[in-house]
Amino acid sequence: MKWYLKTGPDGDVVISTRVRLARNITDYPFPSKMSPEQYQKVEQIARDALMESRIQPKHDFEYIDMARLTPAHAMSFAEKHLISPEFARERDGRALLLNKDETLSVMINEEDHIRIQALFAGMQLEDAFALADEIDDVFDEKLRFAFDENLGYLTQCPTNLGTGLRASVMLHLPAITKAGAMPGLANAVGKFGLTIRGTFGEGTAAKGAFYQISNQVTLGISEKEAISNLSGIAGQIITQEKAAREQLRYLPELEDKVFRSYGLLTNARLLSADEFMSLISDVRLGITLGIIKNKGLEVVNALLCDAQPATLMTTAGRNLDASARDQLRAQTVREKLA
Repeated sequence: MKWYLKTGPDGDVVISTRVRLARNITDYPFPSKMSPEQYQKVEQIARDALMESRIQPKHDFEYIDMARLTPAHAMSFAEKHLISPEFARERDGRALLLNKDETLSVMINEEDHIRIQALFAGMQLEDAFALADEIDDVFDEKLRFAFDENLGYLTQCPTNLGTGLRASVMLHLPAITKAGAMPGLANAVGKFGLTIRGTFGEGTAAKGAFYQISNQVTLGISEKEAISNLSGIAGQIITQEKAAREQLRYLPELEDKVFRSYGLLTNARLLSADEFMSLISDVRLGITLGIIKNKGLEVVNALLCDAQPATLMTTAGRNLDASARDQLRAQTVREKLA
């Protein structure tokens, strides 16, 4: 099963956990300075290091040449949080190594030569880091990474210097959002070296009360300290959200809103992406509070990926204009929630 078809620990609040490691190979310039020939060489070196390793039979990676994908197919990977949107847009000289359940992805020639990512459902930071670290060790056996005794791992962007680690947790925070507490929360976590971003990461807006919280500090701190810091703060936010939900549980206004949203999703014939995210957020909250009793979170979590624009077009096998996507999205949601 794909990771987004599951519900992990604290799954009522936490959609997913992601840990990413950035690495660069010694003797090659950073990707922004590489020639086409160097792009090809780095891709071959990184691919062979993993595909011919002892770990390949265990995880069964698939090699994907990004240049061969349609724009929609590539962006669908980004909508599932398997790659960055920038990696989907600029595909020449880039490759993706992806395992079958999509818990592991390796981007080759993104902002750095190698970006290892582990992605789990629910709150599983330690497990995600352990898996990403396992893949890092496999690469380290065959490649020599750019490393400085004082600065740590060298990366193209200075903000990743040190551990090269970015860990994030995707949270559903409708109760905190309704209370108007998100600006204060964002300010508070910033004091602990964390940041709150939109649904699809840096530079994106939050849709339907879905947010990413991630570490900002990578220099002068160990990987385990970064994971522990994020885990502690995320745990407090989860507790705060659950307490805020209890305050909403018996409000007739909330029950009305949840069922109105459910009614629209199960009957609409046209459904925009933004409207879908807002309505599915209400329904997801209703499921966690027991207002809607006949649906599981797995259905909603799957729709959060399946109803995105590029994924819809990939499923349809053709390009669709906005109106056709809205029609297909409404049909898909009706079928899944019926």
